[in-house]
Amino acid sequence: VLDIGDSLTVPDEFTEEEKKTGQWWKQLLAGGVAGAVSRTGTAPLDRLKVMMQVHGSKSNKMNIASGFKQMLKEGGVRSLWRGNGVNVVKIAPETAIKFWAYEQYKKILTKDDGNLGTVERFVSGSLAGATAQTSIYPMEVLKTRLAVGKTGQYSGMFDCAKKILKREGVKAFYKGYIPNILGIIPYAGIDLAVYELLKTTWLEHYASSSANPGVFVLLGCGTISSTCGQLASYPLALVRTRMQAQASVEGAPQLNMVGLFQRIIASEGIQGLYRGIAPNFMKVLPAVSISYVVYEKMKQNLGIA
Repeated sequence: VLDIGDSLTVPDEFTEEEKKTGQWWKQLLAGGVAGAVSRTGTAPLDRLKVMMQVHGSKSNKMNIASGFKQMLKEGGVRSLWRGNGVNVVKIAPETAIKFWAYEQYKKILTKDDGNLGTVERFVSGSLAGATAQTSIYPMEVLKTRLAVGKTGQYSGMFDCAKKILKREGVKAFYKGYIPNILGIIPYAGIDLAVYELLKTTWLEHYASSSANPGVFVLLGCGTISSTCGQLASYPLALVRTRMQAQASVEGAPQLNMVGLFQRIIASEGIQGLYRGIAPNFMKVLPAVSISYVVYEKMKQNLGIA
């Protein structure tokens, strides 16, 4: 249920009983609301990350303080939440498609004994993530364009979509798609592997009475594992964002994935691939805390606590 702005790759697993009683949709709803609240709470950091990814360079040394100053000066306090609407709206379709796809891929990959191993979970989770991302990808592009847009450039999500379509055609909605899909694999693989490793290590050393590590240990494992996953896939995420925003940056050459990698490394070195990672990590802890608290409250209200 941890929502750190980047969607989790392996969706929730539900028991047969939960599926029969209808508890699963309540849990998905609680998770969706938790994600929406946590994304809204950390949206200024998310927009700052996108701004640093797109506009930060050796010559334009944008840091956290100067980035916030620039955004406030350009559009006031409200501008800190620019692009957040799309980020919240895409939670529901993405979660639903991912959950449905995960169930389908699990059926295909399950062994005869009906058990799903870590590798099968990774494969079905990655494929489900790729399926969901493919279907909602135009919304990702809209989110980036709105986040880097200037005040008054777009009146909202639909206006932005209309202008992109008119100026650049349908293809523009899938810019950066390849690095995005490639990024799912290291993110999902490392996230899952680190999570399983931390959980089993904790159980071996500290679990004397019960096999359940408890909420805070699992939250800790989840936070560390998704942070490691993000570290590994961050350069691909940066290139994806640059590709999505290229056309809106005046006079920027339209480079492909390899061209962009080469240009960033040539002009800024390896560290150029990690621009904006500081606000990205700063939002992990508040995002995890907010989504956990809201999730628990929602579960109580829906009667599944």
